[in-house]
Amino acid sequence: MSTTMSVSELAQILFTTPLQASATPSSGQVRAAIETRLAQCGNDCATCLARVAQEAGDHPEAYAARMRWALDAVETAYFRLAVAA
Repeated sequence: MSTTMSVSELAQILFTTPLQASATPSSGQVRAAIETRLAQCGNDCATCLARVAQEAGDHPEAYAARMRWALDAVETAYFRLAVAA
């Protein structure tokens, strides 16, 4: 990724991908899914974030659990790697 994004922004992008927490994706899979989705959105974070709003409205009962997973997955995939190095 060429720009710096926050944990929240990365998690929101991950939220819109087909990855599922139940599949226990690896850090590499999480990073690849985020990169792919961002590219599909024309590298425009706002476009991806609009999808989050749509999903939250369509499936409010699943929103909180999926966003918690996305936040944890991003922390692990991007930031825990940096701390471990």
